[in-house]
Amino acid sequence: MALAKYAGAQEQLTIKQQADRLFERYEYFKSLGLYLKLIKKQKNDVQLSERIADCYRNINRYQDAETWYARVAMDAKASRISHYYYAGVLLRDEKFDLAKQQYKLFYAGDPQALKLKLAACDSAALWMAQPSAYKVENDSSLNSHYSDWGLSFEGSGQVVFTSDRKTDAADIDDRTGNNWFKSYESDIKGGDVKEFVINAGKNSAFKDSYHVGPIAFNNAGDTAYITVTTGLSKKKLEIDKPEAKSTQRLYSRRLQLVMANKTDGQWVVFGSFPYNNIQKYSLGDAALSPNGRIIYFSSDMPGGEGKTDIWYCEKRADGSWGSPVNCGKTINTKEEEAFPVIGGDGALYYSSKGLPGMGGYDIFRATGEKTHWDTPKNMKYPINSTSDDFYLVTQGGAEGYFSSNREGGRGSDDIYSFSIKPADTIPSKQITHHDTTGRKPVGPTKFAPGLVLTTIYYDLDKSNIRPDAAAELDKLVILLKQRPALKIELSSYTDSRASDSYNMALSQRRAASAFAYLVNKGIDASRLLAKYYGETQLVNKCADNVQCTEAEHQLNRRTEFRVGDF
Repeated sequence: MALAKYAGAQEQLTIKQQADRLFERYEYFKSLGLYLKLIKKQKNDVQLSERIADCYRNINRYQDAETWYARVAMDAKASRISHYYYAGVLLRDEKFDLAKQQYKLFYAGDPQALKLKLAACDSAALWMAQPSAYKVENDSSLNSHYSDWGLSFEGSGQVVFTSDRKTDAADIDDRTGNNWFKSYESDIKGGDVKEFVINAGKNSAFKDSYHVGPIAFNNAGDTAYITVTTGLSKKKLEIDKPEAKSTQRLYSRRLQLVMANKTDGQWVVFGSFPYNNIQKYSLGDAALSPNGRIIYFSSDMPGGEGKTDIWYCEKRADGSWGSPVNCGKTINTKEEEAFPVIGGDGALYYSSKGLPGMGGYDIFRATGEKTHWDTPKNMKYPINSTSDDFYLVTQGGAEGYFSSNREGGRGSDDIYSFSIKPADTIPSKQITHHDTTGRKPVGPTKFAPGLVLTTIYYDLDKSNIRPDAAAELDKLVILLKQRPALKIELSSYTDSRASDSYNMALSQRRAASAFAYLVNKGIDASRLLAKYYGETQLVNKCADNVQCTEAEHQLNRRTEFRVGDF
């Protein structure tokens, strides 16, 4: 959320010193060329190789980063953090078993953190094996070969998004080698893409900004909240605390919000958000409640739960904004939360790196407001991927757009459209029927005995209810309370590893755990029948002594919930 720049005097430096200084200033595109020049003469220098890998990762050239991290990981002198970064690009490339190996090297002394990363690998493999009903398409009419993201609706037929596509402007971002981000507009079909013109008015914060976007519009379509990266003179920015080995005086260019009104068909900036503080923290990515009385945003301001959090301000009677309040631990984690959007369905959509997901930023949906939220629900694959997925917008919940830097796109970040019939809108007399493997939906049907309503999964040798399983069971609880005559048979299983007797006992514990969860949620125990079968009913080839991936074994570690007739 910040750009670092150099504030010191020039001096004669070696190529290595020049490259290191550029790297410290986050000028990865420039430093990469110098490191590549050096590595030709110092082919076995592991530190140079690490820097090259880091540069490629930071300019989103992940395949190149993977190649260089693979080279680094084989060297005993490799830094510990390189195993973490290598695991990340392997996960992104869907090489789950290899990613786990690297995570184990990095988290050797932190079993709890390791468990979360291994779960991300398993979740990614599982969700990709049984994709949701979402239909996702790359919007080629909007995307370029550069970075395109952060689409917002401006009225009923227009969209505005952010891009660093090539223009005639001479300003170049030394981090990526592309132009600064600017805002572009188009009709909803992607025709006639052009720059979105904003008049700076008397606002120097916007006039002197570097990156521009994303933009949030109110429902009336007459006010916009624009995220910009400050262009304030370096002489007016505080020097950052020096890095341990750095001889440079570095400062950060942070994010802030400016506000604009639409007057006579023209957008004119009229002021800055009152809680900007570019000397201390970033504040951006605004989202407005339907009535315009609450503004949400992401920030790394002091007092949060983690690296960046979702915050909100409430509008006072006089029209001014009240002090920022953190949205709380239900929404925020110790990691990064960002890109909040309030959908047309009233739900909060945002991205997190700290909640259980598939790796990188995952998109979550939560209902509530301010500090009161239900448990955020992962949107799963194909909305989410092993890459960064963010900035989901929807006018009604059934369709919309989101941004992602997943493989297969046109550029670094791309805009994708999606459409779905949400599970919450399925009539109470019907429910999506999954086959016994839980792999794919086969359409709504009536509650006939034996119908599998849902399936949950477990970690290896565990019987506790995971967060993803809890989300599925909570949906089942809602259905059971709507239909008090419905009875459920719980059938629990294991994979083929361990002995028959051990697996039978493990499946019994899993059945008991799922049974207890539903009872604790208010479901009468007389409506539930728990059964357990150990490894006797595998859904695939993964029997004893058959080589299988972890994702294939995962499909067998399950509890199925069928309509009962007892």
